[in-house]
Amino acid sequence: MSRNITVGIDIGTYQIKVVVAEQSTSRGLPRIIGTGYAESKGMRHGYIINSTDITRSLLVAKRQAEKISGHSIKKAYLSVGGVGLGSIISTGKTIVSRADAQVTDLDIEKSIQDAEEHIPEAHIINRKIIHTIPIKHRIDGKVILGRPTDMKGTQLESEVLFVTSLENHLNDLIESVEDADVEVIDVMASPVAASFVTLTKTQKVAGCVLANIGAETVSIVVFENSVPISLEIFPVGSTDITNDIALGLKIPLEEAEQVKRGSMIGAVYSQKKLETIIESRLADIMELIDAHLKKIGRSGLLPAGIIITGGGSGINNLSDVAKSSLKLPSKVATLASENNSMIKDSSWAVAYGLCILGFSADEQNTASIGKMIRGVFRSVGNIIKQFLP
Repeated sequence: MSRNITVGIDIGTYQIKVVVAEQSTSRGLPRIIGTGYAESKGMRHGYIINSTDITRSLLVAKRQAEKISGHSIKKAYLSVGGVGLGSIISTGKTIVSRADAQVTDLDIEKSIQDAEEHIPEAHIINRKIIHTIPIKHRIDGKVILGRPTDMKGTQLESEVLFVTSLENHLNDLIESVEDADVEVIDVMASPVAASFVTLTKTQKVAGCVLANIGAETVSIVVFENSVPISLEIFPVGSTDITNDIALGLKIPLEEAEQVKRGSMIGAVYSQKKLETIIESRLADIMELIDAHLKKIGRSGLLPAGIIITGGGSGINNLSDVAKSSLKLPSKVATLASENNSMIKDSSWAVAYGLCILGFSADEQNTASIGKMIRGVFRSVGNIIKQFLP
């Protein structure tokens, strides 16, 4: 009997992480059977600056995961992140086609296609659409909860979130993985992948923002009524905190990194001064997040608050600073997983979330939320049903 195994690869600026998971016959989260990680060389702010170095680093992580899992990695799902990631909301409409005025799936597709065609050229040049996520539909001007299929009306209107990536960055990322002899099955935006294993259904319905604090970028995705309604990337991360500590305390970068992580033994620095340095940079990050929430009309209006994940989520007082700055409930994410012993913290959320994506795609065998890129990817479209009420 063949094993139902899938693999997620998260290539970040600081580390590359690989998760191998197996789905049992019982319902529930897939069980992690192998992990691998390596220092990520050849990346800056999520951009590949040396593809050869990325491939070499990936091979190290891949071999670790293969040794632990006993599974030869030939195919995987891949995350896309960094400052090359972006999103835009566009609205499209169509006249309902049937004589009895009943909305069909074809009408929905036409309305979403019209939304894509109305994206301003400046927002899409040199970019690829990787996710197409309907936020809400209207029939004759009235908002419809859920899918409008089989409802009646004259005109269907769709508000759609399009998640995009710089095309060159996407192609370089895929090529680096393929050079490690791994076929990329499909791609997913990093913050969306992380949401599969860090957010509860209740949080997504009520409204929340998931913030992934990486080494050189912070990515956020905002959920409301179970649907991602906005995604944004900021070119700042936990490395900036390390730099601030090094400058403020006049110590080497390597020592500053240890101080930031609380692993420096016998340090003689002023704890108050250290906290001031860290909290000042964290407040700057939260200010960026709040500015975006204000832009989309959600500042202070997300009942489930902010949930923080990523490699920088372990910084002391982070949750308190977020709560104070955003005037929202705040917590550091805990990872929902089977076999938690293999993953130590929420920095593994993206790679594990990609495995959830893989099993969902296998089960649903549906049309894509992502555009076909280079003809490689199969469809994973009804994954979006996980976001619908």
